[in-house]
Amino acid sequence: MAAAGVEPAVGSVGDSFDNALAETINGLYKAEVMHRRGPWRSFEAVEFATLEWVDCFNNPAGAHRQHPAGRSRGTLLRHAG
Repeated sequence: MAAAGVEPAVGSVGDSFDNALAETINGLYKAEVMHRRGPWRSFEAVEFATLEWVDCFNNPAGAHRQHPAGRSRGTLLRHAG
């Protein structure tokens, strides 16, 4: 987190204010994968969809690919900040 310039929260512990970045990522995941692409037929289908979703953010070569939510990765990153 330090390399990304993110500092740990100081103060309350164990609530969403303490881990706002994680809560944001979890919310995006639920909205873009779990709710939009369900209902799910198997655990493996959820696992594969999750891998696709994470790969779009972690693979720089995938910047030109379509995000599973139907938007380009560049569009998502521009609106994230």
